[in-house]
Amino acid sequence: MEKLVIEGGIPLTGTIRIHGSKNAALPILAACILVDGKHTVDNVPDLLDIKVMIEILNAIGCKANHQDGSVILDTSSIYSHHIPEDLMKQMRSSIFMMGPLLARFGQVQVYQPGGCAIGERKIDLHLKGLKSLGATIEETNNTIICRAKKLIGGNIHLDFPSVGATENILMAAVLAEGETTIHQAAKEPEIVDLQNFLNALGAKITGAGTDTIHIVGVKQLTPCQYRIIPDRIVAGTLMIATAVTGGNVELTSTCPQHLESLIHVLKKADVQITLKNDIINITSIGRPKSLDRIVTSPYPAFPTDLQSQIMVLLSLSDGITTIKEKIFEQRFKHVDELKKMGADIQVNNNIAYVRGVPRLYGASVKATDLRAGAALVVAGLAGKGTTIIEHIHHIDRGYVNIESIFNQLGANITRCVESPVSR
Repeated sequence: MEKLVIEGGIPLTGTIRIHGSKNAALPILAACILVDGKHTVDNVPDLLDIKVMIEILNAIGCKANHQDGSVILDTSSIYSHHIPEDLMKQMRSSIFMMGPLLARFGQVQVYQPGGCAIGERKIDLHLKGLKSLGATIEETNNTIICRAKKLIGGNIHLDFPSVGATENILMAAVLAEGETTIHQAAKEPEIVDLQNFLNALGAKITGAGTDTIHIVGVKQLTPCQYRIIPDRIVAGTLMIATAVTGGNVELTSTCPQHLESLIHVLKKADVQITLKNDIINITSIGRPKSLDRIVTSPYPAFPTDLQSQIMVLLSLSDGITTIKEKIFEQRFKHVDELKKMGADIQVNNNIAYVRGVPRLYGASVKATDLRAGAALVVAGLAGKGTTIIEHIHHIDRGYVNIESIFNQLGANITRCVESPVSR
């Protein structure tokens, strides 16, 4: 089993480019199924989740290949609407295959998806949305079969602005007869990217980025070449890591407008940030200030995917901050690991009380999920001494060679298989 060994206490310095967004690439790769032909999707990160999505595409007959940051795929040879259960268990985003396969072929068979254990992540909103478009759904044990001779547009009201449900419904509706309106839609930048991709194919969609998305169904689409947006969570993780190490880092190929909530929080914590076009510069001098409260909520509020990382920064602040997690009920699993490193954090239900300490210390810890693992890397970079992180396969789901990313900025991180020894 691979581990990361981090020698902490080194300020991050330098310039680094942000890779493409995993959460934008996954639904866009699935959406390629809507069109018979050859696509090129650029700026696709080389991540574990992307590898699984490509395996799924190839398993149903696509010819997909990821090379030099681009995925080239031919969807003209699809012969199956059945997603293998073993692949669905590896990644929750496999559920994105439902909408496109249903829209193009009139049926799809899937299973309850797997993924990170950060709390209950039902797919009922996905299924309700597809039913609203005229699909029939059969659920037997763990199997879900969805059929529709013809999808018909309609008004869909989501009970919660679910990103995945919004995207699945959006993909199904582009080939539906008539018009579809999604109310209380999720507003994330990745949904805007999906809209832009679908419109590049010839779809007629407006409203992504607001709570109401309108789709006019079309009869056919045309393949295209498209470039994925930068990964805002990777950028945010690097910004926080720079702040906790007292560094000075320039991030390029970013979308600063996607990070406004984080930028606001970091500035309140006395981190210096300057913006110029797609460049973000972060400089941290001295101990961060504590904040009254942070609450995670759907975009554009503070993202749950950066909650664990910002907790590391606030664990080194000059006071007490409360963090309320409103999205996932099991998103505080990293707290016990941070406490091993000297953090002073108490949790009561979905609220964490973070009392700042002068310093964190290296320790042996375990990544319990993707973002918790990223937070432990950030803590290891800030801590005094050696930090060893196990179960790093979680981290590899969202960061392309995370040790290489940070080592380019002067960090000392080693990936190893054998039980590491402090150097």
